Amino acid sequence: MLINHDTKFALDSVVDLINTGPEYDGREGLADVAALRSYVERNDVSEVGPLAEPDLKAVREVRDRFARVFAAAGTPEAAALINSLVAEAGTTPRLTDHDGYDWHVHYFAPGASLADHLAADCGMALGFLVVAGERERLRRCDAPDCGRAFVDLSRNRSRRYCDSRTCGNRLHVAAYRARRREAEAL
Repeated sequence: MLINHDTKFALDSVVDLINTGPEYDGREGLADVAALRSYVERNDVSEVGPLAEPDLKAVREVRDRFARVFAAAGTPEAAALINSLVAEAGTTPRLTDHDGYDWHVHYFAPGASLADHLAADCGMALGFLVVAGERERLRRCDAPDCGRAFVDLSRNRSRRYCDSRTCGNRLHVAAYRARRREAEAL
């Protein structure tokens, strides 16, 4: 599947946003405005002004709605959730070439709140996956103690873990050790 830089960027941003939720490690990843600013900087989100408590609350709500897209039982449900997010954000497509990137489309209105910015841009990126018939690429880590969100962009759609170096490797090592113990017991 070919996706452009801007769509990949938005997909990475929405995954990082979902994974700030407290359900994964018991901690709220967006505990305060400073954490929200850190998220913005980490994901290089453009055109973001000063942030305050109302932005934090609104972004948490958008995060929860994106998490429901990943958990949707089927494409119609995911599409309805995405449509709602994008419509409520007041989508205003426009061409831009900021920060050294070639021309691309931003879907949020100039001066939009961070929550509307994320809902529009990330919602459209998720919408592109749905339109391409690739919704099954929106996944949760198969590691029993993880469940973090990720987008499987592997060619054969075979990725199972949020990070093969941590979750995947940990499970493979555990399986190897279990096989060794079983073989030694014989």
